[in-house]
Amino acid sequence: MEPILSVKNLKTYFYLESGIVRAVNGLSYDLYSGKTLAVVGESGCGKSVHALSILKLIPTPPGRIVSGQILFQGKDLLTVSPKELRHIRGNRIAMIFQEPMTSLNPVLTIGEQIMEVIIIHQKITPDRARQKTIDLLKKVGIPHAENRLEDYPHQFSGGMRQRVMIAMALACDPDILIADEPTTALDVTIQAQILELIRELQREMKMAVILITHNIGVVAEMADDVVVMYAARAVEKSPVDSTFQHPKHPYTQSLLQSIPSIFQKKERLLTIPGQPPELNKELIGCPFADRCPKVFDKCHKEDPLDFYLTREHMVNCWLYELASVKTVARQQEVVS
Repeated sequence: MEPILSVKNLKTYFYLESGIVRAVNGLSYDLYSGKTLAVVGESGCGKSVHALSILKLIPTPPGRIVSGQILFQGKDLLTVSPKELRHIRGNRIAMIFQEPMTSLNPVLTIGEQIMEVIIIHQKITPDRARQKTIDLLKKVGIPHAENRLEDYPHQFSGGMRQRVMIAMALACDPDILIADEPTTALDVTIQAQILELIRELQREMKMAVILITHNIGVVAEMADDVVVMYAARAVEKSPVDSTFQHPKHPYTQSLLQSIPSIFQKKERLLTIPGQPPELNKELIGCPFADRCPKVFDKCHKEDPLDFYLTREHMVNCWLYELASVKTVARQQEVVS
């Protein structure tokens, strides 16, 4: 199966007085139709910046996509014309932003905001757009949808505002939905409802989903594949089962060990010592080296390469240099 979206060696930098902030520094992955790819990592690792880069929503200046490719159905979004990009953005690729209260226009009714998206991209009459808006609001679970078209964002609860954002994102039946921390600031019950809603709509519409989160529980519940980011790079990529059952990168292992569990017998949670590196400074070697329990000399001197332990499991760590070679050798023996 060909991927619907391929991100290849994406680099997005911000040019500030304090220096060049390498917010995304060589990210690559493939996304397949109907699948959910979770991009996980701690705050500041580049998850949201990478999502904004896909839609070319990086504020310029100070930000700039320095290099790489973003191939949507074989077409590089970084080279298409502004007109063609406007057709794709919000239509073929839609995004749910992190905070619905700041993403919705406070002086326009929610009906006006959703209808605008439909009319711009689908070229239909206002009456048909209004009916489709009502249908969308019903689909995402807004009660009495017909009566709420004239309401403003502040008249909705946090969970209902997020449902409005989902309705707006799905207005044009997108091929890809990017959900950037879709449950931030919502209570646990509402979080579960929003995630289940996204999953139901994904099954119904057969769209691909990029789920950006730092919540490992959400990853386990929602994802088919996982990209673990650290300091603007992908340090591990694998199917979700491999991520949880056989994590390979020391950062992924530490991340999973720091999660509370009802089966945990220790009194204190394990923590990752130190702090992530500052992204406005030139990094030599592995960015996790100063915090890594398995560090050795080469980690401080050379940037680690991507080693594929299987065709689907990549780890960016010098620990697996020989393991990767052995894996390739075994595969060649099987072929011969």
